[in-house]
Order: sequence, then structure tokens, then C-alpha cells
Amino acid sequence: MCGIVGLHLREPSLEPRLGELLTAMLGQVVERGPDSAGVAVYGDPRLSPPGREVVSLLGVTPAEAEAALPGAVAVQADATTVVHADTDLLAAVADALPHATVIGSGMDMAVLKGTGNPVELAQSFGLASVTGWQGVGHTRMATESAVTPEGAHPFSVGPGQCLVHNGSFANHATIRRELRAQGVRFDSENDSEVGARFIAHQLEQGAELEKALRLLCERFDGFYTLLVSTSDSFAVVRDAIACKPALVAETDAWVAMASEYRALDVLPGIENSRIFEPEPEEVYVWRR
Repeated sequence: MCGIVGLHLREPSLEPRLGELLTAMLGQVVERGPDSAGVAVYGDPRLSPPGREVVSLLGVTPAEAEAALPGAVAVQADATTVVHADTDLLAAVADALPHATVIGSGMDMAVLKGTGNPVELAQSFGLASVTGWQGVGHTRMATESAVTPEGAHPFSVGPGQCLVHNGSFANHATIRRELRAQGVRFDSENDSEVGARFIAHQLEQGAELEKALRLLCERFDGFYTLLVSTSDSFAVVRDAIACKPALVAETDAWVAMASEYRALDVLPGIENSRIFEPEPEEVYVWRR
């Protein structure tokens, strides 16, 4: 049992409130996942300045990152160090910081992860002050792997792309072996990372996001609700039985998804929203 929240803003005047609203939503699903938490935020000028490449790292301090990556600026967010620069950061990190774990990369997205109480982590992240057009969050109750920052969600394994997951994939070991045979590497034993790597691999092969998620439904066994985001998309899909809770609320100003209604009830205009439960194996996508 884990908690998912996500907010995709359509109304630019709400962008200064992204972090405030995401913090409130996250606080409503703490009981679903008290072990660890993480968020991905899109468009915050402090974490991801326009025109700068961004990499989120575990296992390295801001001072170490700035010393190893000339011209880079690093920001501490609990266990995560977010680095931005106007160079090819992924290649530079691989060369200069081989011991660091990359948990997110892109031009406009920062991923923040940690272990412990999600409300306290949100404070440590400084989440309430974050601005931008989109954010996703997750509170984790570990079932498939250790409680570590690496095992926390979101899993971001493609540029600007991330996945949060409630449920479990029964055949993740088989698919992990197949992906490794195709050259895909993994950073953890978490079953959710297998889903994220599968989607990223499909996108790299030229599939659209909708197609990648339909292929996941065809290939993966288990029970799951997934929220997948990219720099311009916000997508939800559930398994064929749809036993893991999920609600979507939509207004002219925003689209939101959460595991429980109370996480949606904190949003402005919720009383005028269209609220529905996503249908089994139907892919829902909203674009910026």
C-alpha cells in the first residue's frame, strides 16, 4: 500500500502555488506510505533554471558536485543533490562522479527523494516553496525491496520522465532479465524500476507514451496504479482488475490524480471539478 499524488497545472497563475499544493496533497497520503517519499517537480527556476541541464543525484554532497563539475550549481534537498549546468551533465557526472546514483535528469525536472516521514521530508525538500507547472509525489510502504533513498519513488530513468507506482509487478524479475539482455542497466532491485525502465526503453524505440503504457499492460502481471509524467505529459493507467485505488479530478485550471479523495480535497476549485475513477487498462494522458 503506497500513496500517489500528482498535479498538472493548466492555469499559469497557479504555478507559484505548485509546491504548496503538492505538499498539502502529499500530507494526505502519509498513512499509505510512511517509509519514504519522493517528488518530481517541473519548472522550478531554482532547481531547474530555464536552458540548464539538471541532474538529481544520491551519494554525493553539493560541495563534492560543484568541485567535480566546473560551472555547475548544486542544491541540497535532504538525501538528494540537484545539480544544474549549461553542459552535458550526464556525461560529466559519469566521468567525474562514478559513485553517484542518478535519480533524475532533464532540462526542466528535478527529482527529490529520502527516507522517513513524508511530511518531514517535504519540509526538508523545501517543497512548499517550489514553483512550476507539474509535480508528482509518492509515499512508500516497502514490500519488494529495502527502504533506501534509491528505492523511493519516483523512478526517473529517461530525460524529463518519471513513474510512481502503487502495487506490485509479479513478473518483474523476468522482465528485468530481458531488459538487461538488451543492454538496459538497473540501479535497484525495486520492481517499480522495472516498469520505469520498460517505459523508457519503449520511448527510446520510438513509441508514443500511450503505446508504451499499453505495452506495459500487455507485458506486466500484477496489481498496479501508475502515474507517469514527462516534460509535457501527465498519464495514468491501472491494471486489468483495478484493485489499487485511484481518483482523477479535472478542472479548466488543473488535472490532479491521487490514491484517495482527501488528497484532492485540498485543491482550489475541487467542488467544481469532474471527478472519476480511471477504468481498468485505459490509458489517460493530458498534455501541456
